[in-house]
Amino acid sequence: MADHLPGERRNVALLAANQALYLIAAITVMTLSGVVGQQLAQTPALATLPVAMMQVGALVSTFPASMLMRRIGRRAGFLIGSIGGGMLGAAVATVGIIADSFALFCLGNLLLGVYQAFAMYYRFAAADCAGESFRSIAISLVMAGGVIAAFLGPWNASFSQSLMTNQPLAGPYVMLTGLALVAGILLTLLRVPPSREPEPDAPAQRTLPQIMMQPAFLVALTAATVGYAMMIMIMTATPIAMQHSGFSMLQIATVMQWHVLGMFAPSFVTGWLISRYGVLNILLAGGLLLVGALGTALSGESFSHYLMALLLLGVAWNFLFVGGTTLLTETHTVEERGKVQGINDLIIFSMVALSSLLAGVLLHQIAWQGLNLSALPFALLTLAVTSALALQRRRVAAS
Repeated sequence: MADHLPGERRNVALLAANQALYLIAAITVMTLSGVVGQQLAQTPALATLPVAMMQVGALVSTFPASMLMRRIGRRAGFLIGSIGGGMLGAAVATVGIIADSFALFCLGNLLLGVYQAFAMYYRFAAADCAGESFRSIAISLVMAGGVIAAFLGPWNASFSQSLMTNQPLAGPYVMLTGLALVAGILLTLLRVPPSREPEPDAPAQRTLPQIMMQPAFLVALTAATVGYAMMIMIMTATPIAMQHSGFSMLQIATVMQWHVLGMFAPSFVTGWLISRYGVLNILLAGGLLLVGALGTALSGESFSHYLMALLLLGVAWNFLFVGGTTLLTETHTVEERGKVQGINDLIIFSMVALSSLLAGVLLHQIAWQGLNLSALPFALLTLAVTSALALQRRRVAAS
């Protein structure tokens, strides 16, 4: 591939902007949809069902979204996600609140999950748009769009309630409808290079089992899955655990904001770090940061312990997820990328959905300390498989 592709920086800027717009929607759902669900549901036990519906929507759409974009292209697929998923989903959720319909509100959140499924491929589109030397930086810059969302997401969830004085909780979803439309407009300016057609004498594509048995694929998948699933599990449990410990909502919000900043702020340098030190070293650093986060959480339950643990957890997620995404691009050809990226994200978000459901159960059964301790073997597994691949590559280079 050429060292630089035409318009790569403009395309990456557009993708980063769309990443921020999507994450504002995701943060709004995580903040408000449970509150709205509690008001609309017939039983409090179903209060968080709308939040779960977003994860279900993402889960069932992830692989089809990848295969669809393989046929119709990235831009067309992203437009389907932002308009058909984001804009329509936010509008349906708004109607659900106004009509006092729990079913409609759940449907709106399900469609917002479709938006999430397509948006998760922004980072892969950045790799498609960038030349070899800019690829890891492009992926990390797109992920850096989350820094903006870390501030605007909570702002939308609170201040946009003034948009509809008679139905204040509908206001943030009205705002999401407009932001998804803005995302669609920006996406019309995106120019992702088309996939190359296979040469007449090109070898046949490998099967998924053949691709997935590559050591690099297994490490990429393990790192991204562990980083994302453990982060979601602990992040979901943190507000409940802090509330049980007697902390105020302001203190909880402060910890969560620093956590989100830890997730996305490093993206400004993660790509450079990967280029400078190598992707495996960054994955090892991410694994060590995850162990550090868990160790901090296990060492105490003061405000500073929660703050430092969640900050380290965010940075660990960034290194593992961005690093895993970068390593994954080394395991497939252009022709194979649709199915490989699709199965990668299907597995990741299956585990993410499962871990989010397990967070409350584990916190109730084995408490905060036990929950963090249960994540430790997965962090050690990530360090082990990454170290094994690094050692294998050193032996190959030496021979």
